[in-house]
Amino acid sequence: MHPRDQTIFALSSGRLPSAIAIVRVSGSQAGAVLTRLAGKTPAPRSATRVLLRDASSQPIDDAVVLWFPGPASATGEDVAEFHVHGGRAVLASVFAVLSVIENVRPAEPGEFTRRAFENGKLDLTEAEGLDDLIHADTDRQRRQALRQLRGLLGDKARDWREQIIKASALIEAGIDFSDEGDVPAELIAPALAKIKTLLGEIQGVLDAGGRSERLRDGLVVAITGPPNVGKSTLMNQLARREVAIVSPHAGTTRDLIEVQLDLDGYPVTVIDTAGIRETDDPVEQEGVRRARARAAEADLVLWLADAEENKMEHESGASVWLVRNKIDLGAVEIGATTLGRLAGAREFRISARRGDGVADLVGAMIGFAQDYFGANEGGLISRERQRTLLQETAESLQRSIDTIDRGEEFAAEDLRRAAYSLGRLLGRVDVEDILDVIFRDFCIGK
Repeated sequence: MHPRDQTIFALSSGRLPSAIAIVRVSGSQAGAVLTRLAGKTPAPRSATRVLLRDASSQPIDDAVVLWFPGPASATGEDVAEFHVHGGRAVLASVFAVLSVIENVRPAEPGEFTRRAFENGKLDLTEAEGLDDLIHADTDRQRRQALRQLRGLLGDKARDWREQIIKASALIEAGIDFSDEGDVPAELIAPALAKIKTLLGEIQGVLDAGGRSERLRDGLVVAITGPPNVGKSTLMNQLARREVAIVSPHAGTTRDLIEVQLDLDGYPVTVIDTAGIRETDDPVEQEGVRRARARAAEADLVLWLADAEENKMEHESGASVWLVRNKIDLGAVEIGATTLGRLAGAREFRISARRGDGVADLVGAMIGFAQDYFGANEGGLISRERQRTLLQETAESLQRSIDTIDRGEEFAAEDLRRAAYSLGRLLGRVDVEDILDVIFRDFCIGK
């Protein structure tokens, strides 16, 4: 682990080459870095055009620099930004100068955001929201992550924690004045009212949170069925590009092929699996095993079959739709076996080759996603860590209500535990063990 007093730098913009590249520097040496490269420290928060020079005073680039003295900066430390032309040679020259300055080093993944957290610029829920925003693939994921980044869950958690501390103070005052007749009852009644109100609010967030967690992870749809029924062709239709090999020979797909789709803002992972059949080929056998395992974990299974096929082999708790393909090759006859096995199941008729019926199938998938994720985008929980700590808070609040008749001391202890859980949610108490896990998934420069 690097010392926290070192100054860090990184490329904070996109992949090179690019029109403009941004190099961010944070730490006590940021001002010295500016002076070394730009020859001066510009006015705070004012874009200044300068000629950057290396250690030999040779020009590097005509650039724009910004200076943000701490603590009024993104990380709470002194921060400098260099907006240079995004060529590899330019960046190499800038990094060469930075790398030889004492106590200045390249940043680790997420280190800028971690310093912002450690300096009180954002809480842990906001840091998680920032990570989700960076990795958002769809507009709905972006909106959810932005709610987290704006601190909506953190703001509620801080308010809840404050209310819990007030209720705890009332109960502990009742303990202190327990020898003075009716005083404890007068204090405990408003405390209990606060606790019950808080418990209802937190439980409401927990009840709505499952949809937000699902939106972050996305919906998984598996295309499965016997060999040579057009699974890869359908996959290419859904992706609107050739992501899978299409062949008239059975058993072409030996492994899982995944593609990420944005269906009306909903994140969907579609999986093309190996054809399910009995085979002596060990490679194809492994493909069939993986296909069955992945389909069993999917949220929606599209069982693809020829128009006249009347058998289906699938064991899963997921929703299963029968998709009859190749309707352009002949009339569809639905046999009694199919009706018996798929009682109540949805059925679609398509031509994956021509695209007939695919739009209706996609529309139904969007409707399934709407039901799966929920129409309400107000959920605040996006991670299992958040859900676990809120559940611990709710359980502690419920215990405080249940145990107060046995003694105010028991209720006060449960309220302390509830406040502690919310402190962990915000990252303000005892979270050192999880910080590395959270920030290691950030990109370098963020």
